[in-house]
Amino acid sequence: MKNLKHLFSLCLTLALFTACEEDTYEFGDITTPTNLAVTVDVVGLDAENPNGDGSGVVNFNASAEGAITYKYIFNGAEEMVASGVLEKSFYAVGVNSYDVTVVAYGTAGSPSSTTFTIEVLATYTPPADLVQALTGGSSKTWRVKSEVGQHFGLGPVGGLIPCEWYGAGPEDKVGTGTYDDRWTFNSDGTLNHMTNGTIFGRSAQVYAELGNNGTGGEDGADVLNYEYADYTENWNIINPGQISIKLTNNAFFTYYTGGSHTYELWDYNENELYIRTVDGAGEFTWWMILVAE
Repeated sequence: MKNLKHLFSLCLTLALFTACEEDTYEFGDITTPTNLAVTVDVVGLDAENPNGDGSGVVNFNASAEGAITYKYIFNGAEEMVASGVLEKSFYAVGVNSYDVTVVAYGTAGSPSSTTFTIEVLATYTPPADLVQALTGGSSKTWRVKSEVGQHFGLGPVGGLIPCEWYGAGPEDKVGTGTYDDRWTFNSDGTLNHMTNGTIFGRSAQVYAELGNNGTGGEDGADVLNYEYADYTENWNIINPGQISIKLTNNAFFTYYTGGSHTYELWDYNENELYIRTVDGAGEFTWWMILVAE
């Protein structure tokens, strides 16, 4: 019994000693980026077109010593860009001024920033029937047209044949996290994407741009049922040679591919949208059909 008492006392002492030890963590050096520089290229700007060619497209390139990521702020709207390189389209018709703030972040989030103003000319007015088709005049909800063949597929970059290399059959992608998604176009330029908690996408682009959160299952180059919450972004109609829907930040339709988040309208009517986009790796053109609810 005496030995048991000594053993109990020893265990209690060790437990107390262990409980009192303090955890120590090291975060590394906190660095603030230096020499932040931003180059701005307003597309089409020359002596005769001091505010650009009317496309509204501006290319930005930010660089700083010690920076690990960048943030652009346009009149209060924010866009994170790890590389510092950003193509931005401005859509307000006429010559408009935009306040731009660029923030460079170092380790532990220590920032440096610069602010400037640009003036950009935009002359494109989207077709009224397209805006009406997308929004119904106020707001309108769309889904994947899963009940038909080739509602989702792929082909070569620059290809003109829908789903030339692969086209999904009716309901082929049940259980992947895409058929229960809904997209609502609002006339104020916002887009509500109801994911119902999960999405379907190209695993390389999902992990690179949205992060690997440890959810979903992989099937070849796809990630199925990746957990992703509902969100709201913005949409605009642009015409860089082909009428397209441009989404902000990481917004997407049907299948996450990364890239420019620009969807060319191959065809459309008030009930259906035939769209295509090139993925972030520049490997394939992805074809999709959405249908109004």
